[in-house]
Amino acid sequence: MTDKQTSSPAITWDFGTAYEMFISLHVLHEPDYYGIRPSYAAGVRSRIPAAERKLLEDIYPLVGVPLKWLHRLPSPKDAVSALWALKQIPAAERMLKLQRLEDPYIGDNPEDLEKHKRFKEILMRIFSEGKWKAEDIEFFLKIFGKKHGNFKREIFERAFDWWSKPEELGEGFLSAMQSYYQAFFEEEEKRVEPVLKAGLERAQALASTMQINDLFFELSQGIQLSDEFRAPKFVVAPAFWTTPLIFFERIEKDTMLLLFGTRPADMSVIPGETVPDALVRSLKALADPTRLKILYYLSNESLTPTEIARKLQLRPPTVTHHLSELRLASLVELSLNDDEKRYAVRKQALESIFGNLQTFLQNNSSKE
Repeated sequence: MTDKQTSSPAITWDFGTAYEMFISLHVLHEPDYYGIRPSYAAGVRSRIPAAERKLLEDIYPLVGVPLKWLHRLPSPKDAVSALWALKQIPAAERMLKLQRLEDPYIGDNPEDLEKHKRFKEILMRIFSEGKWKAEDIEFFLKIFGKKHGNFKREIFERAFDWWSKPEELGEGFLSAMQSYYQAFFEEEEKRVEPVLKAGLERAQALASTMQINDLFFELSQGIQLSDEFRAPKFVVAPAFWTTPLIFFERIEKDTMLLLFGTRPADMSVIPGETVPDALVRSLKALADPTRLKILYYLSNESLTPTEIARKLQLRPPTVTHHLSELRLASLVELSLNDDEKRYAVRKQALESIFGNLQTFLQNNSSKE
């Protein structure tokens, strides 16, 4: 075995509700992808004043969740300190600093290096020249279109229109984030902070008893630690809104930042909702005959999406959609090697579904 396989990476822990402020806003703009009810997401966004809401909707494809910037915030890394830090940046430089476009590429993949270089060049040029070109749209559609099917040409046109006005965008983005905090996240922060702290404590306890491969699998709820994620150092922090999915980014040449989902199986992302999201997603996933067939095949062996498509005689995009639903329900585990995705049944999750259903029914019947 190689040193990469046998060495144990160093783990440091991070915490901050500032992560969650940006993550929750990101999820609210892509509710279907994260299994959130679209009507609820639209209702939350409607609380933001119209002009600022429109700006956030227009610019979010280029902003995402600025993990590097958030990681470098000083303690306590809460929403107020993040907004204060944003305000200290001159408006015309605000989005560049937020995206940390001055940082060099720190991955190992030459193809990703070229993409990052072009990505950075395009955004820096639009910032400095105040205009964009048709080929800029084509490049962004090429690198984001497959992953985000809803990212159409007009979406990037609106985003680039804003990006070409640095000072106006910087002022508007700060105002929009302040409005989002006042309209929603100020109260949401109080709700999720105890859950984040409990999740962090649980992860730290697991880390004292598990090897990194097992810990990564547990925190990611079904992803095998492959070369894409390996690093000598990990910074690990809890998240709420993305559960069970993870956010990750290489923040230094030797350091990977991992945000793992901490929302309990008996808790909904929607405040006051009595039916847990995890239970609904699991039962919904199992109610589809195609997904049941996929689980049947995966219970016997691990398979790639192409292999599953061949067995089911379905188009690969259809199978990918079903696998995404199963992953969102934590019913499959995923390994990535040499850009090849392989799926298998996550037996632990299957066994827990009916226990979760029974617990939910018992808890609610006792309240009658």
